[in-house]
Amino acid sequence: MAKIFPFRAYRYNQEKVKELEKVVTQPYDKIDSQQQDNYYKESPYNIVRLILPKEENRYQTAAENLEEWIKDGILVRDQKPGVYIYTQEYEVAGEKITRKGFVALGELEAGEGVKEHETTMEGPKADRLKLIRATEANFGHIFMLYSDPKNDINNLLSKRMKAEPLIEVKDEDQNLHKIWKLEDVDLISEIKEKMMNRDLYIADGHHRYQTALNYQKECLKKGWAADGVESFNHRLMTFINMDDPGLRVLPTHRLVYGIKDFKLDLFLKKTAENFEINKFKIKEEMYNYLDKNKGNKVFGFKAKEDTNYYGFQFVNEEALAEIKEKYSDAYNKLDVSILHNILLEKYLSIDKKALAAKSNLDYIRYRDKALAKLAADNYQAAFILNPTSVEEVKKIADQGEKMPQKSTDFYPKLLTGLVINKLSIKK
Repeated sequence: MAKIFPFRAYRYNQEKVKELEKVVTQPYDKIDSQQQDNYYKESPYNIVRLILPKEENRYQTAAENLEEWIKDGILVRDQKPGVYIYTQEYEVAGEKITRKGFVALGELEAGEGVKEHETTMEGPKADRLKLIRATEANFGHIFMLYSDPKNDINNLLSKRMKAEPLIEVKDEDQNLHKIWKLEDVDLISEIKEKMMNRDLYIADGHHRYQTALNYQKECLKKGWAADGVESFNHRLMTFINMDDPGLRVLPTHRLVYGIKDFKLDLFLKKTAENFEINKFKIKEEMYNYLDKNKGNKVFGFKAKEDTNYYGFQFVNEEALAEIKEKYSDAYNKLDVSILHNILLEKYLSIDKKALAAKSNLDYIRYRDKALAKLAADNYQAAFILNPTSVEEVKKIADQGEKMPQKSTDFYPKLLTGLVINKLSIKK
């Protein structure tokens, strides 16, 4: 069951912080060192100084910054609890889209009520646990999906959106993010009731969710008690209807490097036993091939040493025999499963250990950028993918399975810094 709670968020004081664009960021795991530097330059109050400080003692630094900003009125707490309506206006392939959801606290569940589709790694969870221990706060959101085919909940939210938003800010990609606050007790109760019997699916924030569960266990073991809803039993979440037409999933493309003795001719010869291979002169032909074959287990491919582009279509179901012993049919039919278990592991020796060590493979959004980085940087090849569908995500999560890393890209990301939850704990 999905239990949600209104809360009193901390928000940037717009009388003191005039330009919100200079203080909000992408989620912490999307921030590289260059972006971190850029965010630092934007403002002394950029949220990166709380979620990803550069200082050596960064967790303590984050805690000290948070305490100082609250004391100085940079961050202020809302007087009344509420649910925060959150919309994102963005563009994909020339189409203008609006994604609508709401921010609230969600009750933590370790069982069937919250379903995951990605495997988590120990390093990021340990990092986020140290941060929450030091700050006792939730900064980044858990991106939660729920199913509401009739769009009943979003229709309730629309009633409040006629007023001017509290927050309106653009991100680096010029996507427009808006926040309204809903304080109507009756309307919130109706939303809570409609959410009660729905399953939740984590779209983004698997590491943060697992960290919240770990922190909850830690607090209970110490004998600490929750002080109201803004506690370690609940987590800051944004809830998005997976049936809403405003939801899009983008593919994440792969860039290969560090493969010893990689030879294109040999690679093409070997892969031909399981794939039908098409050759193209220009990238647009490869793109067209991918667009026309969504759902047909196809991949784009470009090697740095060759001017040609390629389209791979998987045609040998017998090659899935080893995978089928471990996974469901839904998993086996995923493009990313075939990519990781056959193209990468069988033919390039990029196995699960290499993926865990983050060696041999980088990930990138947008196919043009992937090809540009292949040409400019020290990469050997690029694999261009079609997106994983929301229906596929749901099937995999329902079966308790985990997709390969970077199987989904729910775009745009939820901005960090729009609303913050400070935990209240009795120690």
